[in-house]
Amino acid sequence: MSIRKLAKETVIYGGSTVLNKVLNLILVAPYLTRVFEDDQGEYGIHGLMYAFAGFLLVILTYGMETAFFRFGNEQQNRAKAFSTAAISLLVSTLGFVSLIILFSTSIAGFLTEPQDGAYVIYFALIIGLDTLVAIPFASLRLENRPIRFGVFKMINVLVNALVMLFLLEAIPRWFDDASGWASWYDPSKKLHYVFIANLVASAITFLLFLPYYRRLRGGFDWGLWKKMFRYAVPLVVVGIAGMINQLSDRYFLKEWLPGTYEENIIQLGIYVGCIKIAVLMNLFTQGFKFAAEPFFFRNASRADATKIYAEVGQAFALVGSVAFLGLMLYIDIAKYIVAPTYHGGLAVVPILLIAYLLLGLYYNFAIWYKLKDKTHIGAWIACGGAIITISCNYFLIPLWGVLGAAWSALFCFLAMCIACYLIGRKYYPVPYPIAKMLIYLFVAILLYFVSEWLRPSLEDLPLRLVVNTLILAVYGGFIFMMERKGLVRMFFRPQD
Repeated sequence: MSIRKLAKETVIYGGSTVLNKVLNLILVAPYLTRVFEDDQGEYGIHGLMYAFAGFLLVILTYGMETAFFRFGNEQQNRAKAFSTAAISLLVSTLGFVSLIILFSTSIAGFLTEPQDGAYVIYFALIIGLDTLVAIPFASLRLENRPIRFGVFKMINVLVNALVMLFLLEAIPRWFDDASGWASWYDPSKKLHYVFIANLVASAITFLLFLPYYRRLRGGFDWGLWKKMFRYAVPLVVVGIAGMINQLSDRYFLKEWLPGTYEENIIQLGIYVGCIKIAVLMNLFTQGFKFAAEPFFFRNASRADATKIYAEVGQAFALVGSVAFLGLMLYIDIAKYIVAPTYHGGLAVVPILLIAYLLLGLYYNFAIWYKLKDKTHIGAWIACGGAIITISCNYFLIPLWGVLGAAWSALFCFLAMCIACYLIGRKYYPVPYPIAKMLIYLFVAILLYFVSEWLRPSLEDLPLRLVVNTLILAVYGGFIFMMERKGLVRMFFRPQD
């Protein structure tokens, strides 16, 4: 399989998985930030609850997806690995979701306020359903079926969007003429209806995968489960630490900003809104992760595997640098992804873009500990990143506000990149062209600063966009001159 095919799958996975998993970041972010345009506090709670969902998903899946890749990679073992992993998640999910619902009021008091217990129940059910389709989705990835994967993900997104519009737009219009709706519809509970729409979408996705549960007739292999669980446990630590690194800033902003609860939750809403812009990079990064993980496992036995992995890392750094520069040069357009009342936090966008690019590089570098069954080392690296995240947020948020949270993410992912690369050289050396990868990013950042230096003298927006387009063309020419032969080799060599 060539890198060209990996790129194709990355587009498919990125265009579907992230829209569903991160939710509302592309399709409905412009709509939602306008729904909550005058109530950024509600939008802050929205962001906080999705951060909570991220932690829940890691705990409830406890690394079984990657364990399935590891032990179901061979065709003859796939059915048994599927049924064992799926049964394990089915049993544990029922128990976890029951506990979360039982203690929903206490959990809500920790996250926001006790009266928000209904939000916790919504997300217990949402993540429970999402967990039950995790192994079927992983099976599609392992079987190299990105089209079906993408279709199911997009159905989830479309159902979520349509139900949300029905509840927030259609019903209020009917409500004026039909008093029968008054018995259940409350126009002041917009956030409830946003979460209910997500719950309906998750339920529909689960129903789509019901036929796959026929594979559970393969039975539960206790010996195989113990091997999978031992392999997966360190990945749970990696996953939880990863969620701390990516999502805990929402909670820390609420707790460590110097204002009142109401003031802090408004700042959190503005920060979450601006993340919707930076997540365009995260879309690429997460899509790459979903496509690359099975790709790396499928090609691990090849004689030229390390060379392929090096080219993948180089290609990621190149495309990511172009994405960073392109988005920042057109930030005057991209900022309208969110409502104007959220634009006060735009300063976090370039920092978060670089942070997410570093996170993608970390996904590249991290493959060695999964291939070499050294997941415990990955857990230590992720825990180190979590310590950096918590420490930096603790010291920087009171000083720099939302900028402190953004810089904390960048410092964390940079440290994890360096640690993973250096340790990986000992266990599974991959000849990444680090110098070239750094040059891509350095030149992109330099040209961004040139654009910002010219901004005061380019008050006319059309003129500014023309100049920035020329700057982007300069970068494209630089990349072409630097990597003319390499680009052809990486993206257009024959597939094998």
